[in-house]
Amino acid sequence: MRSKQILSILLQLAVAGLVIIFTAYLLPGIMVEDFLTGVLIAALLALLNVTVKPILIFFTIPITILTLGLFLLVINALMVLLAADIVNGFSVGNFWWALLFSLVLSLVNSILGISLGSRLGK
Repeated sequence: MRSKQILSILLQLAVAGLVIIFTAYLLPGIMVEDFLTGVLIAALLALLNVTVKPILIFFTIPITILTLGLFLLVINALMVLLAADIVNGFSVGNFWWALLFSLVLSLVNSILGISLGSRLGK
């Protein structure tokens, strides 16, 4: 990787960490300890979305089709709960807070145009 690509990835992780802290600030059921924890969560969620999420999607295709894709929201919430179990300094009150966190995080990321996964391949 060239240094420009590495710098771009680090910048995206920093912005994603800020977005995670902002989202946690908006939602009382979510707690992020500090900025470094936010960056770690962003990196872990990107890794989980690239590795674990496709496997879950594959095994839940029937229920995803039956619910017209809404089950994907449940998978996103499960990714947030898994990240909360792995990262110290990040806690999620319950499944519903994880679902709301993933929705708000997706919305803010879409508005800002942050996509770590699409940049990693370039």
